[in-house]
Amino acid sequence: MKTPSQFTGKKYLNTLPTGMSMDYGQMLRRWLRGTEEREPKTPLGPFRADVAALAEPVPAAALRVTWFGHSSTLIELDGKRFLTDPVWRLRASPLSVVGPKRFFAPPLALTELPPLDAVILSHDHYDHLDKDAIRTLSRTGVPFFCPLGVGGHLRRWGVPAAQITELDWWQEVTLGAAHTLVATPARHFSGRRLTRDNTFWASWCLLGPTHRAFFGGDSGPYEAAFREIGAAYGPFDLVMLEVGAYDALWADIHMGPDHALAAHRALGGGPLLPLHWATFNLAFHAWTEPVERLLAAAGPDVPLLLPAPGQRVEVAAGPLPEQWWRR
Repeated sequence: MKTPSQFTGKKYLNTLPTGMSMDYGQMLRRWLRGTEEREPKTPLGPFRADVAALAEPVPAAALRVTWFGHSSTLIELDGKRFLTDPVWRLRASPLSVVGPKRFFAPPLALTELPPLDAVILSHDHYDHLDKDAIRTLSRTGVPFFCPLGVGGHLRRWGVPAAQITELDWWQEVTLGAAHTLVATPARHFSGRRLTRDNTFWASWCLLGPTHRAFFGGDSGPYEAAFREIGAAYGPFDLVMLEVGAYDALWADIHMGPDHALAAHRALGGGPLLPLHWATFNLAFHAWTEPVERLLAAAGPDVPLLLPAPGQRVEVAAGPLPEQWWRR
């Protein structure tokens, strides 16, 4: 059964019991004493996207994706361009001087992006919703699609209301004559500064006349919902799921590699591009652990796409197993 949002009038709720440990003492001890290599020992990059190639018209039956880091991707799908969770700022933080710092500079400037048909937002956390990036993009007139409540942030930042569409789970919106965007379930939470869960969170299906892509945003284990999404909108030609920033203390809200593979199976498979790793230090694991665990557990039947930041992928070309982080 397709379940829409659960809203109390003040807060949005997950459909499953979902918790997160607030043992700050344990977290502080692990943060200070842990020996994991949580950040690269030497600077990564520089990475550089092919700006000229990205500016070329998107073929009517193309499926390409460029990962810019964390959950920011440019998806070229059947003639249109979609940008997900654009974060270009130095830190995933409300402050410019403290908070998780990027491991590498963005592979291109925001002003170098080609014309976009839509910006898709999964939720309002700082590593997914960048106020400065939103303001810059809004001046191009691009439409924004986001879960319920997130549009309030955008309106406060000066984005015209006419450019904002807010959707509940399972709501669809058409984009042009042949594309559909669908907000679908995720298991997470929201909040900026001291507020929590007064905006919603979602995954997204991007449906074109030839190809279908799934953008998972952030989610904990939620296999029943992923099976429902796959049954309703799959099979997908591209699946993008988070694999990083996981820990036993918050296992309900982030999947990690093993649960991401279970979600991938539930969705019906397809080429898998891992997101939410190698950009910010947001957990206690080593910065390369998510992708190394994914590689070890995926097996030969999971076509992995592992591009370097800024590297454009032709999804139909098959798996891309290059291990750029080891070089």
